[in-house]
Amino acid sequence: MGNCVSLRGPLPVSGEETFANGTSDAARQPPIRDAIDLQEIAGYSNLHTFTYGELRLATDNFRPDKILGQGGFGLVYKGAIDDNVRPGLEYTLVAVKELNPRGFQGHKEWLAEVNYLGQLSHPNLVKLIGYCCEDEHRLLVYEYMAYGSLEKHLFRRSCATLPWLTRMKIALDTAKGLAFLHGAERPIIYRDFKASNILIDAEYNGKLSDFGLAKEGPMGEQTHVSTRVMGTYGYTAPEYILTGHLTSKSDVYGFGVVLLEMLIGRKAMDPSKRSRQHDLVKWARPLLVRSRKLLKIIDPRLEGQYSNKDVERVARLAYDCLNQNPKMRPVMSEVVDVLQAMLRKEETILPHSPEAAMAPPEVGSAVGEQREAVGHRKGDVALPQVGQEDVDGSAVEEEKGEAVEHGKSEVGNEDVGGFGVEEQREAVGKETVNGAAVEEKGEAVRQLKDNDDGHQHHEDYSGPQAENRNELNGSLHKFSQEIQVIYC
Repeated sequence: MGNCVSLRGPLPVSGEETFANGTSDAARQPPIRDAIDLQEIAGYSNLHTFTYGELRLATDNFRPDKILGQGGFGLVYKGAIDDNVRPGLEYTLVAVKELNPRGFQGHKEWLAEVNYLGQLSHPNLVKLIGYCCEDEHRLLVYEYMAYGSLEKHLFRRSCATLPWLTRMKIALDTAKGLAFLHGAERPIIYRDFKASNILIDAEYNGKLSDFGLAKEGPMGEQTHVSTRVMGTYGYTAPEYILTGHLTSKSDVYGFGVVLLEMLIGRKAMDPSKRSRQHDLVKWARPLLVRSRKLLKIIDPRLEGQYSNKDVERVARLAYDCLNQNPKMRPVMSEVVDVLQAMLRKEETILPHSPEAAMAPPEVGSAVGEQREAVGHRKGDVALPQVGQEDVDGSAVEEEKGEAVEHGKSEVGNEDVGGFGVEEQREAVGKETVNGAAVEEKGEAVRQLKDNDDGHQHHEDYSGPQAENRNELNGSLHKFSQEIQVIYC
């Protein structure tokens, strides 16, 4: 769901899409102009055709307290179909989407959803149960998705935070959905991949919804589809905006944006941030391949639930999906392989309930071991960084002991009161903890940071090196606690 806007130009008068070899969409398959046509095609016999009165009954007369959400298509209601709605129907919770005739989408988009979801079946596509086409009424009936959209869980404070492994599982699910569409006998380009169109069921399976903008992709020797540019700001591939050329790599770009949102916990477009951070991709993509900077922009709510190696692998995948050159982006089947390999290695049972998903890991669990391996970097990120760089690679803030200019760092942690490191040391007053001077601890912290190159160096967490690292981690943790005591 969510608003979809036309990014440029009016619709062609003919309403057809032109392919790279000059073939029109109308020449590729017979046009389906109305629901009557659907009833005459064998592939759609699994769909229920509901009357408007039946759906009024299913939603308690479209009661306002049944509203689940609203998008460019219209309102979505929670409902139930059973023997009371139509004799012989089993009790099933459903989501009923009613077309708003004055909305962004219309009969054409309604028909596209029925057309694609009526034919396609996959575990990671929302199931279409039926539809209503009666007089001016256009409605769609879907399976009910208990936990709503990914967007809600990522960006609304009222929702509990999705853990790292659950996010990666949802990323894998949606990657499988896109790979299925792209690999179909007649490839389908989803064209509107975004967090609000990813729905989550009761077992935290991610599924693609809202096929109103989906298009058949190029086939054979065709390289692209030339079509009216449609989509959502922040998620649409740049080459598609510039040329109107639509390919499966346009979906790969959109996937990269959502994967970035999962990593960082920020919206693709956020005008509430500083001007250079409004556009998430422009700001964050250059940092995805810089290990130390990457760890400082990861969503702080994840609290070190990941290993450095895994987060770097996912960040690199997002970086590749967001390549400005579409030919350099991976195909979705390759994305599936990368995410599957990472999750298979975890050997962790993913939570299947809200309580289990948000609960802290038990001692000895795989997630707990990851936290231990990360080394509790929370104290590390609280210290000012030297030469923080903007997206163009130029230094923005040369801190080197100067006062921190902003109240919060990129990961959302409070800076230490606006004082430089030297001022902090004076404020501490060289107090000792366990007999060690604070200045000595500061030196230990610097040594740890100098030796920590996440891109090229992987520590051995056993033997004497582990003992040294544990000692330095302890120093780092206690030093950061002393600073926090002073400025809390």
